[in-house]
Amino acid sequence: MSDLVVFVLDDPQKCDLVLQAWIDQGVKGTTILQSTGLARQAKSQRMRDDLPLFPGLDSLLRSHEESHRTLLAVLPDGFDIDALVAATESIIGALDEPNTGILFVVPVKQVWGLRRSQE
Repeated sequence: MSDLVVFVLDDPQKCDLVLQAWIDQGVKGTTILQSTGLARQAKSQRMRDDLPLFPGLDSLLRSHEESHRTLLAVLPDGFDIDALVAATESIIGALDEPNTGILFVVPVKQVWGLRRSQE
C-alpha cells in the first residue's frame, strides 16, 4: 500500500534543502503548497498599534506575511519512511522541537496517475 507523506515546514527558506534531501532519498515527486497555521493567522489579524497618524504609502504597502510550506508526496509500498524523516531532520532539526514543522504519514488505499520509475 502506498503512503502519503505530509510535511508542514515551519521555515520556508529551508524548503529547497528539504526537497533535495527528499530527492536524494528517492522521492520522485512532491507537491508544494504555501500555507499558514491558525496561530500565525490570528497573530497577523491583530490591530497594529505602530502606524503613524499619517502613514506614507510605503509603510502601508509593506507587509510581511509569515507562511509555511506544506509538502505532499505519495510514496510507493516499501519506501523507507524512517530514512526520509531522518534526512528531513538533518536539515530542520528534530521534529519534536518547536518551530521545525510537523510530518505525518497517511496510508493510501488506491492511487491513479502515479508514474512508477522504470528501473
